[in-house]
Amino acid sequence: MVHKLIAGSGVFGRFLLSGGFNTLVTYLLYLLLLVFFSYQISYTISYCLGVVLAYCLNRVVVFKSHRGLRSLLLFPLVYVVQYLLTSGVLWVLVVRLGVDDRIALLVAIVLMVPVNFLLSKNIFTRKI
Repeated sequence: MVHKLIAGSGVFGRFLLSGGFNTLVTYLLYLLLLVFFSYQISYTISYCLGVVLAYCLNRVVVFKSHRGLRSLLLFPLVYVVQYLLTSGVLWVLVVRLGVDDRIALLVAIVLMVPVNFLLSKNIFTRKI
């Protein structure tokens, strides 16, 4: 059933589904790490592991494309940009606005979905 749902959705639908899965996995890891580390360290560790998972999901499930060394080398740059933007948003939410650090990451992630999709799509589908 999940396979039919993924196969029947367009590229953006597959992106949302795989991103939702990745978010769930990395968010649960983030919550676990908060027991031991600050929100920024917890975010960094879970984020790095999420990049690896996202690459695999985007390559195999979302875009069904592999642009060779190009996508392998450029894909982490998408996440460097997203990491910097999300870290800034996370800091504003937690430090400036007083949002609970367990909730702030979810808000920041939602805000970054369009940025992530556009950058990822260019990596896997655009011919340069």
